[in-house]
Amino acid sequence: METTVRPPRRVRTTVARSIAGQIFSGKFPAGSTLPRESDLCGQYGVSRTVIRESLKVLQAKGLVTSRPRIGTVVSEQDDWNVLDAQVLEWIGPSLDDLGLVDCILEARRSIEPAAAELAAGRATMQELADLEAAWKAMAVAEDIERFIAADVIFHQALLKASHNRIFRQFGSLMEAALSFMLTTSAHSVDDLSVSIEQHRALVEALRLRDAEAARELALRLIVKARHDVTAARAGKP
Repeated sequence: METTVRPPRRVRTTVARSIAGQIFSGKFPAGSTLPRESDLCGQYGVSRTVIRESLKVLQAKGLVTSRPRIGTVVSEQDDWNVLDAQVLEWIGPSLDDLGLVDCILEARRSIEPAAAELAAGRATMQELADLEAAWKAMAVAEDIERFIAADVIFHQALLKASHNRIFRQFGSLMEAALSFMLTTSAHSVDDLSVSIEQHRALVEALRLRDAEAARELALRLIVKARHDVTAARAGKP
């Protein structure tokens, strides 16, 4: 029987993700020491080399630090590189439990209205067309997953249309977090028509090159997102 061997990089990523998940879940809290390399080898059925490479991945992302004669220690949350797309993906549903949802909302409140204001003066015709296509895709989405996918595209397109490279990079790095945020807010309401109308109005303000209106409408989207997240929290069992 032929045995398929996974590429070392994939094995390393799988192990790193598993350990990261235990950190995010609180099994290994900040300041605690991870199991010894030999114990991790036995747990995951991999070589010491794979474990060491996996720990290097976690260390590069700020999740752990290596201390001589002590071992690998879990870092404080403030030291985690939460703008790393892979870290955000690994955190996933734990975003709210770790207090990151509110941080994301605060970041969006600071960045997206400014991006919308800039986009009102800088967006190309193609970028305006992309934004219009995104909100229309939200309007005709047959299920919540397609709605969320279109919503993510809309917000990334908005940041891109600002022609600010930092804002654009923020959109790329925050894709996983934004997707989680939009999933949370979308699932907390039965009627998505208000959100669809707000996105349509923002596109219209951008098309009219009305920077003030664009900023205000972008802010309203975030205010609604906060309201919906609060409603989702209240509805948890």
